[in-house]
Amino acid sequence: MGGHGRPQPHRPVHPAVGRPGPRAADRRPDDGNEPPLRRRARQGRGTGRGAGRAGPHHPDQGHGWHRTEQGGKGSASMNDRNDTPERPVAEIRDLRVEVGGRAIVDGVTLSALPGRVTALVGPSGSGKTTTGLALLGEYPQDARVSGAVELAAGDTVGYIPQHPAAVLNPARRVSALLTDIARAQVRHLPRRRRRAAARQRVLRALADAHLPEAAALSRRHPHQLSGGQQQRVVLAQALLSGCRVIVADEPTTGQDALTKSGIVERLAAVAAGGIAVVLLSHDLDVVRALADDVVVMRAGRVVESGPAGRVWPAPRHAWTRELLGMEPERTEPGCAEPGRAEPKGLEPEGPEPDGEAGAGRVALRVRGLTARHREGPRGSTVVLRAPELDLRAGECLALVGRSGSGKTTLARCLAGLHRDHAGEILLDGTPLPGSLRDRSRAQLAAVQYVFQDAHAAFDEHRPVLHQVARTAIRLRGADPAAAEREALSTLYRLGLPEDLSRRRPGRLSGGELQRAALTRALLARPRVLLCDEITSGLDTITRRGILDTLTTLVRDRGDLSLVLITHDLDVAALARRIAVLDAGELVEQGPAHRILTTPSHPFTVSLVGAAARPAVRTGS
Repeated sequence: MGGHGRPQPHRPVHPAVGRPGPRAADRRPDDGNEPPLRRRARQGRGTGRGAGRAGPHHPDQGHGWHRTEQGGKGSASMNDRNDTPERPVAEIRDLRVEVGGRAIVDGVTLSALPGRVTALVGPSGSGKTTTGLALLGEYPQDARVSGAVELAAGDTVGYIPQHPAAVLNPARRVSALLTDIARAQVRHLPRRRRRAAARQRVLRALADAHLPEAAALSRRHPHQLSGGQQQRVVLAQALLSGCRVIVADEPTTGQDALTKSGIVERLAAVAAGGIAVVLLSHDLDVVRALADDVVVMRAGRVVESGPAGRVWPAPRHAWTRELLGMEPERTEPGCAEPGRAEPKGLEPEGPEPDGEAGAGRVALRVRGLTARHREGPRGSTVVLRAPELDLRAGECLALVGRSGSGKTTLARCLAGLHRDHAGEILLDGTPLPGSLRDRSRAQLAAVQYVFQDAHAAFDEHRPVLHQVARTAIRLRGADPAAAEREALSTLYRLGLPEDLSRRRPGRLSGGELQRAALTRALLARPRVLLCDEITSGLDTITRRGILDTLTTLVRDRGDLSLVLITHDLDVAALARRIAVLDAGELVEQGPAHRILTTPSHPFTVSLVGAAARPAVRTGS
C-alpha cells in the first residue's frame, strides 16, 4: 500500500483534509454574513508535494498567499433549495498549471456553492484532479501556477481521493486513524467521557459512509480492506472532520451498484446539509444523479459549463456531445446493438459454456480455497471460501459482488499475493505455490495481475517506459532494446504516446497510468490475466479503448484467459461466465446471460436489480 504519515502542524489533521479549521463548537452561529474568502494566489512554482497527496496547508505561512475581501467578485447564485443568493465557499479563477512547458490546466474558473454539487467531467488527463487538488493547495512537482484559489476564512477542505491508499497510513488501524480526528472534537467534554464519545463519533462516521460491521472493520489495517472499503473510510474521515467543502475524486470508483447507490445518497445528504461538493467523476450516471452544475473539461480547458438541467439535454460543445454519445446502453448480454459504445464481447464466437463444456481445456482450477486475514492477537478471520472454480483457455470470467465480498482476495490468491490461504490452485494441472516468492519465472509470467490502484504499482522515481519494459527483460529474458521497442508499440496501441511513456508516474493521469500497468502485464505474455477494476476510474471513451484491446487479445490469442474483477454489470456482460461473491462466499456462477437475466441466488437478484441507473437530478 502506498499510504504515508505526514507531520501534522498545530493540531491533528488527517491527510485527507486540506487544512485545519475551527471545531464545530468554536464556530459562530450563522448570522447571514459570510466570512471573507482567503485567496490562494500562486505565481511561480508549485509546492512539489505532488498531485494526489493531499495534506494540511496553512495559507498564512508564506508562498505569497494573502487575504482578500470577496467584494463583488463572487459569482452569486440562487440556491435551488431556498431560492436565496449564496456566496461561494470556494472559488477558482483563471487557474493555469504548467509542468515542463505543458499546460495541464489552462484558464479554469469555477465556484463551489454551499449546498450544491459541482461536477467536473472529462477524459483521463483532462485536468480534473489537478483542478480539484488546487482547492487544497496541492500541485504537481515543479509546477508553474498562476491564477487564484479562494476559500472562506477558517474553513477546511475534505479530500476523497480516487486511490484512498494514498492517504491511509498502512501501519495504523482504521480506528486509530479516525480516533485522531474525533479526539479533537470531544476535548470540551469531561475527561472520563471523552473516550466513549470519540468512539461513538467514529462508529457513526463509518455508518454514515455505509461501512457495514463498522466495529469489526475498524480493527483492521487499510491493506486488509478492499479498495471500496478504503474509499469509504476516507469518506468517513471527511465527514468526521466537519469540512464545508469536499472534493470527491471518483468516489464511486470500484463500488458495486448497491454501495454506489448508498454513496450517491450520502453525498446528496452531505450537500443538503449545506456542504459544497466538488465531484470529479467519469461515471455520468452518478453525475446525473448528483450534480447541480457541470463543468466539462478537455486537455486542461473548460469546453462547456452550466446547470446540469441545461448541459445534459442540450449540450452545446461537440466534445460534450461525443462524451455523451459514448455512454454504453444497457442491453441483453451478448446482444450488442448497432452503434453501441462497448465491444460485442470478450469471447470467441460460439455457444456459451455451461458445466464442463467450454471454450477450451481448463487453464486454471481452484479447489477448496479458504483465505484468512490475521488480526493480531485475536487470531484470524476467514474472508473467502471458494469450493470450486474453473477458468478455461480463451475464456473471460467476470468476478462480481459487493465491495469487501472477497473478489480481490480471490484474485490475489491466484496471483500468489495472499499467502494466508489453504486449498489447491492448479495451472494446467500443476499446483501453483501459494506465495509468488516460491513461483518460478515461468509461473510468475503465466499469471499477471493489473491492480486497481495503478499509482501504487509503480516506482515514482523511474520512467514508466523503463518499468514496463523490465517485465519482458526479467520474466522472458528479452533483449533490453527489443523489450523497449515492444513496450513502446504496446503502449502506443493502448493510447499512450512515447513522450508520455518516458515520464515518471507522477506526471501521468490515473487513466494513463492504468494503461501503462496493463501494458506491463501484457509484456509478460501471460496465460491468465487478472484485471482488478481497471476500467472503473476511466471515462467512457478510454474505457471503450481498453475493453476493445482486451477483446482483440482474447480473440487473437486462444490460450489467454481473462479474469475481470468488476462492479459494473455492463462490463461483466462482456464475459462468457460470471462468478458472484457475497460476504466471502462464492454464491453463484454460470453463463453471463443466465446470471444477468435469471439469477437464482437472492443476493444476485438484488445486485442485478440495483444496477438500474440512478434517478436523474435535473439541477437548476
